[in-house]
Amino acid sequence: MQLSKGMLSTIANVPGLVAPDEKLLALPEKVLQFGTGVLLRGLPDYFIDKANKQGVFNGRVVVVKSTSKGGTDAFEKQDGLYTLCIKGIEDSRIIEETVINASVSRVLSAAEQWADILQCAHNPEMKLVVSNTTEVGIVLSDDDINLAPPASFPGKLLAFLYERYKAFSGSDGSGLVIVPTELITNNGDTLRSIVLELAVRNKLDESFMNWLQTANHFCNSLVDRIVPGKLPAADSKAVEEKLGYTDELMIMAEPFRLWVIQSGDEKVKEVLAFAQADEGVVITPDIEKFRELKLRLLNGTHTFSCGLAALAGFETVKEAMNDETVLAFVQRLMMLEIATAMDGALISYNEACAFASKVLDRFRNPFLEHKWLSITMNYTSKMRMRNIPLLQQYHAKTGRTPEQMAAGFAAYLLFMKCSKGEDNRYYGEANGQPYLVEDEAAGYFAAQWALRDEDALVDAVLTDKTLWGTDLSEIDGLAAAIKENIKRIQSDGALAAMTGRHLRETIA
Repeated sequence: MQLSKGMLSTIANVPGLVAPDEKLLALPEKVLQFGTGVLLRGLPDYFIDKANKQGVFNGRVVVVKSTSKGGTDAFEKQDGLYTLCIKGIEDSRIIEETVINASVSRVLSAAEQWADILQCAHNPEMKLVVSNTTEVGIVLSDDDINLAPPASFPGKLLAFLYERYKAFSGSDGSGLVIVPTELITNNGDTLRSIVLELAVRNKLDESFMNWLQTANHFCNSLVDRIVPGKLPAADSKAVEEKLGYTDELMIMAEPFRLWVIQSGDEKVKEVLAFAQADEGVVITPDIEKFRELKLRLLNGTHTFSCGLAALAGFETVKEAMNDETVLAFVQRLMMLEIATAMDGALISYNEACAFASKVLDRFRNPFLEHKWLSITMNYTSKMRMRNIPLLQQYHAKTGRTPEQMAAGFAAYLLFMKCSKGEDNRYYGEANGQPYLVEDEAAGYFAAQWALRDEDALVDAVLTDKTLWGTDLSEIDGLAAAIKENIKRIQSDGALAAMTGRHLRETIA
C-alpha cells in the first residue's frame, strides 16, 4: 500500500508516526517553491508542515520543478505526501521520529505546466516564494521573461512577479516575501539585484520597477540541516514494514535544524508566521552572528579535524567521534580555542560554547555516513577562509599558540604531501593506502614536498602570502608548534597529536 491521502485514516494510530489530519490537505496555497530537492523538503517544508499541524501558518506549498531530471509522478500518486525520518542525537539523547509531511499541495513542471504556475500569481493567498536552485541557480543571464518558461530561475521568478503585478494592478499588498536558501552569502540581496537587472533588460515599465522594489521583500537567509535524502535500501524497507505503507519520497534528516531569515520588517514576520512553531526558525535584522557560528564552529572544526582523522585511519565522522581521544580533541578545539577566538561584541564565549555543544551532537550522529575524505575537498581554500582568522584571533586575544589548531594545521600539511599520478591527479598515502587529494593547491604542495624537508616546508608555507593573504609566521610559536606536531604524527601517529599537551607530559 502506497502512501496517499486515501489511506491516512488507516495509519493514524501507527505507534511513533506523526500523521496529518486530512483537513490539512485542504489548506490554501500560500507558498511558491522553486525546487524539489531534499533540503527544501527537510527544512522549509518541515517548518511549514509543523506549523500547519499546530494551526499556526495554515498554508501549503506549490512546488515548481525546473529541471528535466525525474518527474512529478511520485508526488501525484502520493498526493504530495512524504515521510521524513528524523534520526540523530539532540541534547545527548538519541532521537528517532517519523513524520508524514503534508505541506506540499502539488508539483508543477516548469517545462510542461508554465501557464499553471503563472496562474498561481493570481491567487490572493500567495504570500511567499522559497527557492533552492543550487549556487549556480542565482546567476544573471540574458533571459526573456516572455518565454514559456524563461530559461533561468531569476527569469522565472521575474515572470511570476510581473504576472502578479498585472493580476493585482500593482497594489502594495500584493507584493511577496522572497527567501532564497541557496548557499551563497547575501543570497537575497544577490537575487534581488539580478531580478532588477533582468527587469531593465526586458524593458519592463517604470511603475512595475517601483512595485518590484517597494512592495516585495527579498530576504537573505542561512540554512543548516543535514538532509542525506533517501534512506539505505535495507533501512527504508524496515521503516516501511513498521509503518505499513510504501513511500517513494521518503527521506531522512538530522534533528538539528536552523533557518535564519534576515528581516526587521513586521510584514515579513507576519508572512513567516510558521516561525512561531519551531525555535529553529530565526527572523533577525542581522544574520552575521549565525553565519559566523556555523562557519567557524561547524565548518571550521571539520577543516581543523579532517586531516588528523583521515591520517589516523578513520573513514567517517561518527567512527572518529566514538574514539575518546578524537572526541576530547574536538571538544578542546571548539570550547577552549575556537570559542575563545570568537568571543567579542558579536558573539559571546557562552553563545559559542552553546552552539559547539550542538555541533558535538551532530558529529556523533550514528545514522550519518559523513566521510572525512569528502571533507578534505578544497582543503586549502577552506583552511584560508574558515580557519586562518581563528588562528590570528586566538593569538591576538591570548598571546598563546592554539595547540589544537596547530595540530590540525600540521595534519593539513602532511595530508597535502602528494604526487601526480598517471591520471594527472594528485595522491597522498596514509596507513599504506593511497588517497585522492582534490585541492586547487595540490600541485603547489607536491612541488614543495619534493624540494624541502618538513621544517623548511613549514617555514615556506607559513610565509606564503599568496596562500593565506598574510604572513602566518608572525604568529609567535605557531611554526614551532606545527613542526613539533608534524614530527609527532610521523613518529607516533595522528592520534598522538590529538592528545592534549598536559596528557602527553603526564604519560612521558
